[in-house]
Amino acid sequence: MTMDVIDYDIFGNDMQYVEVELDPGEAAVGEAGMLMFMQDGIEMETIFGDGSAAQSSLLGKLMGAGRRLLGGESLFTTIYVNQAAAKRRVAFSAPYPGKIVPVNLEQLGGTLICQKDAFLCAAKGVSLGIAFQRRLGVGFFGGEGFILQKLEGDGMVCFHACGTLAEKTLADGETLRVDTGCVAALQPSVDFDIQFIGNVKTALFGGEGLFLARLTGPGKVWLQSLPFSRLANRILAAAPKSGGKEKEEGGMLGGFLNGDKT
Repeated sequence: MTMDVIDYDIFGNDMQYVEVELDPGEAAVGEAGMLMFMQDGIEMETIFGDGSAAQSSLLGKLMGAGRRLLGGESLFTTIYVNQAAAKRRVAFSAPYPGKIVPVNLEQLGGTLICQKDAFLCAAKGVSLGIAFQRRLGVGFFGGEGFILQKLEGDGMVCFHACGTLAEKTLADGETLRVDTGCVAALQPSVDFDIQFIGNVKTALFGGEGLFLARLTGPGKVWLQSLPFSRLANRILAAAPKSGGKEKEEGGMLGGFLNGDKT
C-alpha cells in the first residue's frame, strides 16, 4: 500500500490540535466531528468506508463500513483533499484534555492497535478497522470490551490519549501490569492479557478494581494517565443532579456563601 505523505504540526499542551499540511492533490482522512478548521482550497468529501485501497470495491466498502459500525464508529468517513495549486492546511482537535500522538505505521510494521475512539486523523489510504480481543477475559474485564481500533498501512496517523502520555518499549518477555483503562495503544506484537489483582481484600477495598492489564513484549505500548471513563465518572459524581454539591472556590466558605446551612 502507498499512502499520501503528509506533514503535520501539533500545537498546545493539554488541549492539543494538529495541523496537517497537504500538497496539491494530497488528502487526509479525519474522524467525524474532529475538524477544527481548513484553509480555502481544501474540499471535504464524505465517503462510505475509509477510502483505503482495501475498500476500493463495493464488497470492500461494505466490509469496512461494517467493521466501523461494530466498533461504534460512523459508517462514513470524511476525506479532505487539497484542490488548490499550493499547499494548504487542515486542522483537527482532540475531544478532551490529553495528548495527540503521531505515529508512522511503516516504522511499526504496518499496524497499530488502539482504544476505541482514539483515532483522530491520518494520511489517505490508511485502513481503519477493528481488532477483536482473542481472550474472553480481556473482552469481559479489559475495560474496552472485545473490540479495539486497528489502523493499518504505511502512512502517518494521529491518535489521542487522555491525560499525560507514557510511551514504553517492552523487551521480549518483559511484562508490565497496568490499570485496564490506561492502555491507549499498542503494537500487535505485544501480548494483552488480564490478571486478577491477587488479593480479595485489595480487590474489594483498594479502589483499583479486580483486574489489571498484563502487557508482555516485545513491542511498544502507549499509556494514558487519565482514562476518559475515570474522568467522566468523577464529573458525573460531582454533578448536583447526581448527588454532588456545588462548591465555590475557597473551601468551607463555599457552602456558607451558597446558603448551605447543613
